[in-house]
Amino acid sequence: MNAQENKQIIMNGLQLFQKGEIAPMLERFHDDAEWLSPESEPIPFAGNFHGKQEVARFFSELGNALQPMRFIVHDIVAENDKVVVIGEATWLVKSTGRTYENPWVNVFTMRDGKIIRTHAYFDTAPAERAFRPDRPNQLAAATALRH
Repeated sequence: MNAQENKQIIMNGLQLFQKGEIAPMLERFHDDAEWLSPESEPIPFAGNFHGKQEVARFFSELGNALQPMRFIVHDIVAENDKVVVIGEATWLVKSTGRTYENPWVNVFTMRDGKIIRTHAYFDTAPAERAFRPDRPNQLAAATALRH
């Protein structure tokens, strides 16, 4: 597949994610796909997930933990087997009621028309503050932080 076809696959997947249609979105992942993101103990969906079933678990953990309040894609750039998506989001942490804003970048590597690897880059600090119920005085910092 060429870069533009890869870009279209990612764009379609993002649209499905935004509509909450996770099962059809997961069809865009290779059986041995990897989702790689920063490790963080208080964030239940942080870390690395190997295999399509584990990627599905990532999205399940994400959905159980967060409600998207705002999810914006700013840019999508494709070249060869890579598709880079730059965006920002505001999330509500269901367990604490706290919100946080976070810019993010996902770098997708494609193989045979499917996602084989995702490197997800985001600042864990705002999410960690929003997830920690033991730090009530951090609420303002968690909601006010902007990049």
